[in-house]
Amino acid sequence: MQYFPIFVKLQGQACLVVGAGEIAARKIDLLARAGADITVLAKTVKAPVLSIQTTLGLKVVQKNFTPSDVDGFKLVISATDNPATNELVASSAKQQGILVNVVDSPELCSFIFPAIVDRSPIIAAISSGGAAPVLARLLRAKLESLIPPGYGQLAQLAEKCRGLVKTRIHQPAQRRIFWEDILQGSVAESVFSGRLQQAEQQLLDKLDQNHKVGGEVYLIGAGPGAADLLTFRALRLMQQADVVVYDRLVSPEILDLVRRDAQKIYVGKQRQDHALPQEDINALLAKLAKAGKRVARLKGGDPFIFGRGGEEIETLMQQGIAFQVVPGITAASGCASYAGIPLTHRDHAQSCVFVTGHLKEGDINLNWTQLALPKQTVVVYMGLVGLEKICAELMAHGSPADLPIALIQQGTTRQQRVITGTLATLPAKVSAQEVKAPTLVIIGTVVSLHDKLRWFQDIATDSGR
Repeated sequence: MQYFPIFVKLQGQACLVVGAGEIAARKIDLLARAGADITVLAKTVKAPVLSIQTTLGLKVVQKNFTPSDVDGFKLVISATDNPATNELVASSAKQQGILVNVVDSPELCSFIFPAIVDRSPIIAAISSGGAAPVLARLLRAKLESLIPPGYGQLAQLAEKCRGLVKTRIHQPAQRRIFWEDILQGSVAESVFSGRLQQAEQQLLDKLDQNHKVGGEVYLIGAGPGAADLLTFRALRLMQQADVVVYDRLVSPEILDLVRRDAQKIYVGKQRQDHALPQEDINALLAKLAKAGKRVARLKGGDPFIFGRGGEEIETLMQQGIAFQVVPGITAASGCASYAGIPLTHRDHAQSCVFVTGHLKEGDINLNWTQLALPKQTVVVYMGLVGLEKICAELMAHGSPADLPIALIQQGTTRQQRVITGTLATLPAKVSAQEVKAPTLVIIGTVVSLHDKLRWFQDIATDSGR
């Protein structure tokens, strides 16, 4: 993080703007909106600043800049077209530890101006660190459309009632849940439609009701790895969860999207190394919910496809605990798409079969006769360790030795890697390389389309037969 985002209170604070042209006028307007006490210093004061001098109560000093001119100011902005003056202003301010911004010269700045979405008292600021200010403005435009002006009024209502709510709801966790309900429900809708008095009465009515909230579990499919493949619903529930229980297949980028103060509990799993056995995970979810927590159970892919989500739900239902299930993009769909391998294709496969290649007591018990049938795609989850056995069994049951097969490592992420070959060649190719889970194996003639349809650039692709 090149710049630390911070909001500075400038109400009544002395701020200096060096320069008095059009760009200076824009910076003066921003400072004035923050309530700053503004002094403008310039040899010549131009029309844009003259037009706002009286309205904003500006103090104007007409002279050339000298280093002592920064004395006593909280913040300094240099907006001149003279590089030497700008450098002098920057060095003079920095020597005294004063925040300084030089317009269009980030190398001289101790702070920079972000693109601002103003829904006072809600303020959103977007910065590119000076690298791409146009991009920051484009992102601001997107946020402007996503955040209606009514959010400012909603924040004012929350501020007005905050003290009363605190005296009535003593537990911080319960208070947070109350506010989340208020700020996302019917009260917020009343504010957005301009019915402010009705909104306040609705808030007070809800405060009079029993506001104790029981625990709940959100069983969330986190997808195959890429954070932007999460659903809107998954993201919303992750943001309101008190506790996040996650496994090895949930990427750091996805964990970064949960609420900052949420407790995070890692529960595994990887082959022969389970942080918690499945039965203990089931019991943990129930225990947390009974304690009144909202629990996000994050599982890689989809929780109902080799994710043992059904077992976790069984425990919750037996103990009468509320839960929600949020489907996720399963690894088969996500990884195949990013690898340019369609799971079905009119010329190659009219069906698709998902199986697990997990070894149990050194063997894989699958219906090999069914899996060896032509004109289908077979997707093997957890097939890395048993890859040689899988290929041998398919060939022994009638699949041709030159049947295309692909192994995808860390699919949909920037570390995605695809190794292709045939049933006869792929095991040796994989064993000769350093391949680590998570992986997915796709078997069928659809794999031959990989080079033609691949759109996601893998960090490494081995397509040799």
